Amino acid sequence: MLSTGIKAPDFTLKDKDGKEVSLSSFLGRKVVLYFYPKDNTPGCTKQACNFRDNYPQIVAKEAEVIGISKDSAKTHTNFASKHELPFILLSDPDVKVIQAYGAWKEKKMYGKTFLGIERTTFLIDEEGVIVDIVNGKRMKAATNADDIIAGGFLD
Repeated sequence: MLSTGIKAPDFTLKDKDGKEVSLSSFLGRKVVLYFYPKDNTPGCTKQACNFRDNYPQIVAKEAEVIGISKDSAKTHTNFASKHELPFILLSDPDVKVIQAYGAWKEKKMYGKTFLGIERTTFLIDEEGVIVDIVNGKRMKAATNADDIIAGGFLD
């Protein structure tokens, strides 16, 4: 289980255009790394649009936003285009990075139990160290970016 104060595990995944993106390529910049269940669902759309609306402020602080789900590159392309998302969306169809970050959890919905992505945001500093993990009761999809900015991570 990952915790604050440790180095974020490096990974390389493909973005919506098929380009490989590695976490280590962002050393020297802060990273807001968020895991979300599925493109074009209500909560995930609210979360992505909140990051979109705050993206200029985040980039101005020399930080980057990266969203990861198990959706395909094609789905990411459509999601980003439909909602004008300017940040990186990465596809993890094998769920390896999602599992490495502990975001693959047992969930319950309508009386059924299944494995899926628990909405989780990792705040990673310029040295690649995890400084905060936002999930559970602290996670509010519609205000995720607002809460990060208000919390002072980008200062």
